[in-house]
Amino acid sequence: MCMGTFYIGCKLENHVHRTKGIRIAKALVDTGSEYTWIPTAKLETIGVKREKKDLRFAMANGKIVTRSVGFAIVRVGKEFTIDEVVFAEPGDMVLLGARTLEGLNLMVNSAQKKLVAAGPLPAA
Repeated sequence: MCMGTFYIGCKLENHVHRTKGIRIAKALVDTGSEYTWIPTAKLETIGVKREKKDLRFAMANGKIVTRSVGFAIVRVGKEFTIDEVVFAEPGDMVLLGARTLEGLNLMVNSAQKKLVAAGPLPAA
């Protein structure tokens, strides 16, 4: 594991039926990944549907894979956002990606290995 990387717990909910939710005990906070990756079985448990199929992703090792993507509400602490989440397959890492962090209005404090408020949202 590289310096500055850390894991965090989060909760995901079905964006239509918010009573359907699951906890993810350990997701790697990864600003190098655009998307959040959640195990397929967890997403299926709460009824997340595959909205986009066969999207191509470049893995950190250079390998190209295809995965499906759906919509879910992602919660970290009191913050929440709706985002596209990847249906991760066995062997894929569980990741909290940059798009989700931006939607949560959180940023990485590498020195303290935690997420902190990003401050006021920019407006035009």
